[in-house]
Amino acid sequence: MRKILILAIGIVALSSCGPTTLYYCGEDFSTTYIYDKITYRNFKNQTPESICSMVAGYEDIVNNPGGKREVIPPGVCAEYGYLLLQPTTAEYFAKYATSGQKSLFPGSDYGALFMEKGKELLQKELELYPESSVFIVPLLKKLNN
Repeated sequence: MRKILILAIGIVALSSCGPTTLYYCGEDFSTTYIYDKITYRNFKNQTPESICSMVAGYEDIVNNPGGKREVIPPGVCAEYGYLLLQPTTAEYFAKYATSGQKSLFPGSDYGALFMEKGKELLQKELELYPESSVFIVPLLKKLNN
């Protein structure tokens, strides 16, 4: 009887522990994260709207680090920065973004804003994850020349 009681207490104690994630990848209440959805949708069928959705999704992840570590997930700053540095991103965003998406960024000169923010995000990736320097440093050198 005593063994059963100890086993039952152990099961209850272990079952009360919910899953914890190391990183925040977008708010969603289904089995996938926003990050997964927007990147899959964009790579499966890239449209100007999907790019605007990616910008808004990345902005949420970068501005709201969460999870167990409360740090932006590895690679997100680099991906987001690279996306912002693409010349068509600013054009698409100015033309196709919803008013809610546009409200994330002050002003209307998205080209200059995205260029500056893209470089900042690449630097942030280096700060958070120094091992990414193999990829990021050559890209920053190319951008600065």
